Amino acid sequence: MSNPMLFTEPLFLFLFLPVVLGLYFLSPKFAKNAFLLGASLVFYAWGEGSYFLVLVSSVLINYFGGLGVEHFQKIRYRKLVFSITIAGNVLLLVVFKYTHFLAANFNQVVLRRFGQAVPAPFIHLPIGISFFTFMGLSYVIDVYRRQINAQKRPVSFALYLTLFPHLIAGPIVRYGEIAAEIAMRHFSRAGFAEGVRRFVIGLGKKMLIANCVAVTADLIFKTPSNQLTPAVAWLGVTCYTVQIYFDFSGYSDMAIGLAGMFGFHFPENFNYPYISQSITEFWRRWHITLSNWFRDYLFFPLGVRGPRWRLYLNLLIVFFLCGLWHGASRTFIIWGLFHGTFLICERACLLKWMTRRARVIRHVYAILVVMVGWVFFRAETVPQALSFLGVMTGLTRSATVQSGLRAYLNNQLLLALVIGLLGSTPFIRATRNWAEKLIAELRDPRVVILQTTGRFLRLAALAAIFIASVALSAAGTYNPFIYFRF
Repeated sequence: MSNPMLFTEPLFLFLFLPVVLGLYFLSPKFAKNAFLLGASLVFYAWGEGSYFLVLVSSVLINYFGGLGVEHFQKIRYRKLVFSITIAGNVLLLVVFKYTHFLAANFNQVVLRRFGQAVPAPFIHLPIGISFFTFMGLSYVIDVYRRQINAQKRPVSFALYLTLFPHLIAGPIVRYGEIAAEIAMRHFSRAGFAEGVRRFVIGLGKKMLIANCVAVTADLIFKTPSNQLTPAVAWLGVTCYTVQIYFDFSGYSDMAIGLAGMFGFHFPENFNYPYISQSITEFWRRWHITLSNWFRDYLFFPLGVRGPRWRLYLNLLIVFFLCGLWHGASRTFIIWGLFHGTFLICERACLLKWMTRRARVIRHVYAILVVMVGWVFFRAETVPQALSFLGVMTGLTRSATVQSGLRAYLNNQLLLALVIGLLGSTPFIRATRNWAEKLIAELRDPRVVILQTTGRFLRLAALAAIFIASVALSAAGTYNPFIYFRF
């Protein structure tokens, strides 16, 4: 069982990060990349031990694959090297992530009738393998398409793939997005300060919101469905809806903030997905780097022209693989196909029909579809998901209800839900921008005092978020992380 070094742990916050930052800025320019590479490998090996060799293998496969693809001019040789590199990436992912799933399903479907089965071994899942594999694939594909040049320096390429801020949970950064910064980064106090601010906000999202609602979500989903009421089931999926957003977007914020401290600029990964008015819009706002990856490297190559049925089939293929990317389980596959089906319906006619409906109706539709999908995402098995949905819809009546809604509600949970629901919309940001604009437009000598007071309050709020988050971390409170299993 791996024990990764989390961004939210005191070990990272008060030892690893300060030491790495201090030594990084003391290092000469020519050694900064090598130092960051070494620090990133230590960060990964801390929790994975010898399995960090899987990461090293991915680096070697894609480094030499990229060089080979760029070196050969004859198309058949380029295609051969490209195919071998892609196969190497896919094989690495399949072996460590899907071996047990494939063997178990093979036994169930094919060999059950013969009374014998092939071994279905449990192989350790290296943390972040889905993320760094997709980054390696994007690099080799972009080199093959002549969109970027292959990186000749092994240290520079290895740093791209292993940089610790994005290593274990994304975002999925493409080489071309940070190639210039790998070669040369410019430090600024403003950039460093913005990185710290972004990191603290992400830390607060994770520790103060996601972890709080996770306790209730996990408790409800672990309770047998025949002991739940519809109200409790809806509370459970509401808590999980808040948890997964603040958990993952919080970690993305921390990754973007950490990268900013070192002079890198990572792409945004979330843009208020819960304000979407369609599933199409949701996937433009949710896990943006993954959505864009599937769009550019799978959906477009499959073809967007031709008969409509082909386009719909391509969408199902993409979202089948999107579900499978998230986990080796039928629940994830169903979740992916569920979203893919609604995207097909929207492209066929639903989206056109919805545009004539009121904004609130469109929003309710989108959030209900997303929440139903999260039931499959969270459930351990398909039967559990279906029985949970049965309770939610009232189709399944609880036989032995152990406790009602009041047993789960408390002031801390209610506060976290209220802040979470507000924080998942642009309300807080819009209010802050409105106040800053109003103060700036004042023709009054006191405007400077108001601006200074506003800056002080923001700084005080960040300090309070950091202190509260660290206190919870030091106390060893419940601290799960959803996307580590991907």
